[in-house]
Amino acid sequence: MLEIGSVAPAFTLPDKDGKMVSLSDFAGKKVVLYFYPKDSTPGCTRQAQAFAADFDEFVAAGAVIIGISKDSVKSHGNFAAKYNLPFILLSDTELNVLQAYDVWQEKKLYGKVSMGVVRSVYVIDEEGKVAAAWTKVKPEQSAQDALDFVCGCK
Repeated sequence: MLEIGSVAPAFTLPDKDGKMVSLSDFAGKKVVLYFYPKDSTPGCTRQAQAFAADFDEFVAAGAVIIGISKDSVKSHGNFAAKYNLPFILLSDTELNVLQAYDVWQEKKLYGKVSMGVVRSVYVIDEEGKVAAAWTKVKPEQSAQDALDFVCGCK
């Protein structure tokens, strides 16, 4: 997990349409980066739907939502279309950003050890610094925690 107050690692990745998106594109705005394991799985779908449900409130608070996983551009396109996701989804098939944000980690499932994305959320402030971070988040709760932070509700 990156430290609060540290400079957020820069990145440029393709979105669901293949357009390149950089963190620097959002200088002067709050950015909610959420990292998730896999498109269209039950937990990731619930998490995406929670962010979508609160999308207008994030926009009103001056925040941009970006979801990042190792899934392909095509997979992101299908996922966004199927669930009408109004925010940016970025594809990190080479794991560079997942590693830079320390969310690509060893995981255990039913005694089997493998590498994967630990569901995490970062809020990057207007100056490009890490303002908040949550790891091993619950899919349904992560959007609300991030929204409470960016709107100053908690």
